[in-house]
Amino acid sequence: MHEFVTRLHPNDRVLLVGDTRQHEAVEAGRPFAQLQEAGMRTVKLDEIVRQRDPELKKTVEQLAHGQVGAAIESLDRQGRVHEVKGREERISAIACEYAKFPQSTLVVSPDNHSRAEINQRIHDALQSRGIVNQQEHSINTLVPRQEMNGADRSWAQQYRVNDIVRYSRSSQETGIKKGEYTRVLSVSAQENMLTVLRTNGEQTTYDPRRQMGVSVYREQEKAFSIGDRIQFTAPSQELRIANRELGTVEGIAQDGTMRLKLDNERSMSFDPQRHPHLDHGYAVTSYSSQGQTADRALINVDTELGAKDLLNNRMAYVSVSRGAHDAQIFTNDRDKLPQVLGHDVSHPNAHTPAIKPEQAITPQQQQIAPVTEHGLDMGHSL
Repeated sequence: MHEFVTRLHPNDRVLLVGDTRQHEAVEAGRPFAQLQEAGMRTVKLDEIVRQRDPELKKTVEQLAHGQVGAAIESLDRQGRVHEVKGREERISAIACEYAKFPQSTLVVSPDNHSRAEINQRIHDALQSRGIVNQQEHSINTLVPRQEMNGADRSWAQQYRVNDIVRYSRSSQETGIKKGEYTRVLSVSAQENMLTVLRTNGEQTTYDPRRQMGVSVYREQEKAFSIGDRIQFTAPSQELRIANRELGTVEGIAQDGTMRLKLDNERSMSFDPQRHPHLDHGYAVTSYSSQGQTADRALINVDTELGAKDLLNNRMAYVSVSRGAHDAQIFTNDRDKLPQVLGHDVSHPNAHTPAIKPEQAITPQQQQIAPVTEHGLDMGHSL
């Protein structure tokens, strides 16, 4: 964000559109909110127009104002909270509910592991009902290694043999070009060096601290059928698609070429071998759901989820507000919902107030500021 702002010319105009109550950046930093706090001229749209159901609209308004407990109680009174104790039973219940009315239904789940399970279960349920074709086509897809943050990508020990690395920047030092893919052949943690195999057959060894702008993936085979909903997991200028854009499979040729009807009504064909960033599109994370609208939203909330920070007030607000006519929560523990969904994970400001002497910390206690592949984290560079 800092680099973008510094590149603006005197006559350039920039319009930033968003909602500070939705998810902040995955890593530390909250530039959109900070720019507003610093005096950026802001026009606010306060009237909610997505929700067509009056009771659901009132609930979304409560979530927008941080009244999570009251909102959950309201959803429960409306019969929109379903307690299903067992994980397998809950995922099956969500898949069954989706299959009843698949048109304009979106499932939101906090973590990618449960999201993938729900996707597969819905795929199977729709096949059994004849909505999705029984014939499956296996495709090698690329799944992001999302446990690796910006700092991790600078250290060889975080990589694994056979990881696929995609480069968003060219490097004169390594000769690797923007848009190129490589496969990790070996890792030297002690020397902090990676050896990768390039598509031209050459092997290149480099220090990952010297190669900025990379994404790391693992290969995973997935089966798709005609009638399946899919989502793109990376943008493509060539295909004119955005990250997490959704569509429906209308045909799959013998050579694997897929014909899609995107949700924006555009038809397209593409070769998944050239752009293997795709997944089933029935369930998405709440981060990915931002900006999407469906007639109804089915929300998976496991109060015992290990990654506690994924369940929070922002997730509740984003997920419930996706549904225009209906939103239903499936959980293992109805009583714990207000507590886990009331959790606040807002990032701190880049500028903190002066520390009083009695609050001072020792160098041993001090934590190092996060570093991304672009250098200092944007929250600090602002």
